Amino acid sequence: MKSFPRRAVLGLAALASPALLHAQDAARGLTAVAGIKVGHHTLTERPTGCTVILTEAGAVGGVDVRGGAPGTRETDLLDPVNMVQKVNAVVLSGGSAFGLDAASGVVRFLAEKGVGFDAFVARVPIVPAAILFDLGVGDPKVRPTADCGYRAAQAATDGAVAEGNVGAGAGATLGHMGGPGRMMKSGAGTAAIVLPDGLVVAALVAVNPLGDVVDPATGKVVAGARTPDGHGFSDARVLLRSGTFGMPRPRAGENTTIGVVATNARLTKAEATKMAQMAQDGVARAIYPAHSPVDGDTIFALATGTRAGEANVILIGALAAEVVADAIVRAATQATGLPGIPAVRDLPR
Repeated sequence: MKSFPRRAVLGLAALASPALLHAQDAARGLTAVAGIKVGHHTLTERPTGCTVILTEAGAVGGVDVRGGAPGTRETDLLDPVNMVQKVNAVVLSGGSAFGLDAASGVVRFLAEKGVGFDAFVARVPIVPAAILFDLGVGDPKVRPTADCGYRAAQAATDGAVAEGNVGAGAGATLGHMGGPGRMMKSGAGTAAIVLPDGLVVAALVAVNPLGDVVDPATGKVVAGARTPDGHGFSDARVLLRSGTFGMPRPRAGENTTIGVVATNARLTKAEATKMAQMAQDGVARAIYPAHSPVDGDTIFALATGTRAGEANVILIGALAAEVVADAIVRAATQATGLPGIPAVRDLPR
């Protein structure tokens, strides 16, 4: 079986000296950012689930919705012109629009702890959310609920983040351009960069795209629509350029890559929004095609501000794109196959 080790993704200043990377911290994924906890809850009977990113002390938030078929909650609050400055959690969920209910459970969990925006008469937890469509895998009546979100929040820790068939990635698939008989299993993936000066940029992504996953480091398809014999990849880039590919007409909402990028730097809402926008470049590097009319690609950005000093938004945004791309590759390679939906590790070598 081929091994897919976690790649060390570095900024330009660190490329010449890989030892400068704080590898142990980076291996934790999104929780390498101080002030962030991650919890998954997986409904194995379908499978589906949700993933909760807790920032109980509050984090400045931003969002970029790039796909044409998004399913989201509370994203308007993250507009820099609007009042609320910090969020207390972000929820990523399967279950299509039904899965947005998971955020209600996280709101309840945080309210019980007295965490939220001070509205004088109550503290109101600010919990944006996004969903992906996984109803075609297993029984579509099994969906993430508010209880799923509550349990994921209860399970949240600052330890290493689980990847593959967990949480929002439990029912995720990819390579939908070839039709349901040629798609592959995907999942959740995470990655982090820790620079010598203490700057941390990290990502957690649930990957369920119309297109293929491509490793930007090699330009090769990692996972995607399979060839008719099921043993290799059709390569969407080749098929679309040939002009002869009769792609089945995809239906809106049945795809989508959703995720969170985070940093320990101090950012304004406008800067966090720019970080989210730049992070979407990682989606475009690692998924082909990306941001289609039938994908709901949404990336949230969080800045915990635990690192003092002036923030370099150009650097942070560029690194955000790197970790998003790396997390996408990991989501594809860490997944485990389901009956009739193989993962990368199931293909002949």
